Amino acid sequence: MDSILEMRGITKTFPGVVALKEVNLSVRAGEIHAVVGENGAGKSTLMKVLSGVYPHGSFDGEIRFAGQPRQFRDISGSEELGIIIIHQELALVPLLSIAENIFLGNEPARAGVVDRHAAHARTRELLATVGLDESPATLVDDLGVGKQQLVEIAKALSKRVKLLILDEPTASLNETDSEALLQLLLGLKKHGVTSILISHKLNEIEKVADTITVLRDGSTVQTLDCRGQAISQDVIIRNMVGREMAERYPKREPQIGETVFELRGWTVHHPLHAERQVVKGVNLQARRGEIVGIAGLMGAGRTELAMSVFGRSWGQRISGKVLVKGREVDVSSVGRAIAHGIAYVTEDRKGYGLLLDDDIARNTTLANLPAVSRRGVIDEGREFEVADGYRRQLRIRSAGVRQQVGQLSGGNQQKVVLGKWLFTQPEVLILDEPTRGIDVGAKFEIYSLVAQMAAEGKCIVMISSEMPELLGMCDRIYVMNEGRFVAEFGAAEASQEKIMRSIVQSGSLQ
Repeated sequence: MDSILEMRGITKTFPGVVALKEVNLSVRAGEIHAVVGENGAGKSTLMKVLSGVYPHGSFDGEIRFAGQPRQFRDISGSEELGIIIIHQELALVPLLSIAENIFLGNEPARAGVVDRHAAHARTRELLATVGLDESPATLVDDLGVGKQQLVEIAKALSKRVKLLILDEPTASLNETDSEALLQLLLGLKKHGVTSILISHKLNEIEKVADTITVLRDGSTVQTLDCRGQAISQDVIIRNMVGREMAERYPKREPQIGETVFELRGWTVHHPLHAERQVVKGVNLQARRGEIVGIAGLMGAGRTELAMSVFGRSWGQRISGKVLVKGREVDVSSVGRAIAHGIAYVTEDRKGYGLLLDDDIARNTTLANLPAVSRRGVIDEGREFEVADGYRRQLRIRSAGVRQQVGQLSGGNQQKVVLGKWLFTQPEVLILDEPTRGIDVGAKFEIYSLVAQMAAEGKCIVMISSEMPELLGMCDRIYVMNEGRFVAEFGAAEASQEKIMRSIVQSGSLQ
């Protein structure tokens, strides 16, 4: 099979950092080619070089596409040849319709007037191809994340895509939507579309990849051919991290104490639709030194539960009781929740967890400024000392605490968020998707930190869409479906099958 893409000797540097060093990538026409590596390995940088985000002349090396050398000055140059990249943060306009998004900047027109009929007709064809039956007039804001991802692919197909690049396409999707997207990629492959898939979810890569290229520290480590034989996750991990990872989760000997955190009859209504209950009479207990998991499908109400407890950050008409160490506490504002020892690590670290344009020091101390202030003025020396202490303790890889957080890898950004909340000295730490978008090596580091916090007597509540993560880390797991806790399992009895069965059975009874 001929190569549709050749990238040879690609080297890209930023001030003081070599992001890519002599990287080679060869992609065969009509295959699904996975690119894997730890956060900071250079995957996204390589794709930005390919698509023209980093223009020709800003890097060394050669790009050949469809047999010809290419020198892209910007992203429009690569798109003209059918190279389309879909980023993890989707590039859709929420308040425009599906059809308007698909043809934005490329509207079909007659005599200079947009031909809405033609746009809607073509949109229906594209939506059928990706398995959606929504009306072309539907606002993107009214779609779930999984369907928005499919709209992005339909948009790529409208541009006569030849090489489709997907950067962490399933990071925000539940298992059902993820499976649908993977099946779509296999279907597009049958129609001759070549894909490059960047993903940390190795089980998905095992399912669909024909070839896997592994990057480590900005260099090509190995290219694995999956067509002749199955490539195990252990082989991929060994190439990614440069070492064996016999244990995916740290070994723990829990020392569980008294109940520290409790919810009684916690009920939350939707912030816009007051008649709709999203969290329905939830009762929860978590003890000192315990890691308590909350499992459930997307839309079950897990994040809404966490945010409503953390200073009523989400929802209205909230009722029920929050108890810390057996005493009812007032969590009606974020400041009050923090004062009572509750911390919340959001699932959206870039949107809500961090100030990306600010440095590590400011982000670390942001939730507890009085502790680094004198008479209302921040003591920069004290701030530096605190932040550098957490940088060392959490092993945050950076040039120092004055480095901008937006320049860090996803795993190191997550460590900064953890440091920020540890500095508030919490009794209860709620972790919402703590390893989303993080590679397998960084995941282990985060798991180790969580285990250490539990060993130090913190009370941990972990929300995760990855069942192996919950099973590998938690001492007890609540299962949530349609706003209610429908089952509870101890670590010894929990399994993926039992969790899914409790979700399915509770759904049929409601």
